[in-house]
Amino acid sequence: MMAAASELNKSCPMMVDQDTRLDNAIALPENVFQYNYTLVNLTKDELDLEKFTAYMEPQITNNVKPNPDLKIYRDNQVTMKYYYKDKNGEFVAKFEVANKDYK
Repeated sequence: MMAAASELNKSCPMMVDQDTRLDNAIALPENVFQYNYTLVNLTKDELDLEKFTAYMEPQITNNVKPNPDLKIYRDNQVTMKYYYKDKNGEFVAKFEVANKDYK
């Protein structure tokens, strides 16, 4: 996983969409792979965190399940984490997709 993070990080930071930047990815203990994002146009105070979470959580889970690029992570029971901060670097939300969620 460290090699995968290093390879991905060669392309970072990269804009995912007009509001979201992938800053980097890291391999963490206990079989965890984390993506770190910044919401480049928003502050935490400008977000409705409940709506953000309600929207993002199923989007992320539904992307991890069928994504062929993530099959190796699913096969190895890796927990995927998605960490979001605002344009000022303040923590916004973290989402997790564990092996039990792949099913």
